[in-house]
Amino acid sequence: MLFGYKPSKVEVDSVMASVQQNNSGVLLEEFLKLMSAKKAAQLYHSEKRQIFTAFDMQYKGFLTLEDFKRAFNSVAPKLPERMIVEAFREVDQDSDGHVSFKEFESAMNYGQNEISQLHFF
Repeated sequence: MLFGYKPSKVEVDSVMASVQQNNSGVLLEEFLKLMSAKKAAQLYHSEKRQIFTAFDMQYKGFLTLEDFKRAFNSVAPKLPERMIVEAFREVDQDSDGHVSFKEFESAMNYGQNEISQLHFF
C-alpha cells in the first residue's frame, strides 16, 4: 500500500516497465511525475462525481430527462429543448430513461485523449 492506495500487480508491472530505473530503483523525478499524474486523474474523477451529484438533486443515483433539462437550462437557458432531449438520448446509452454515473462519466470523457488506466504520463 502506498499513501492509502494499493495498486494491482498488473498496474505495478506496467508502471515499472514504463519508467527509467537506475540500479537502486526508480528515480525520484520519475516517481514524482507518476504520482502527480495519478493525483490529477483522481481529482478529475472526483470533479465528475460532484457535477453528477449536483445534477441529481433528488439523490436518486441517476439522472432523468427532467434533471438534464434543469441542468442545461441553468447553464444554457437559450438551448432548444430538442437539443437537450437529443443530448439525453445520446448519453443514455442503454435507453432505459436514466443516465447512470457510468454513462455520465463516459459522456464527460468523450473526445478526450484516452488515458490508459495503467500509464499515467
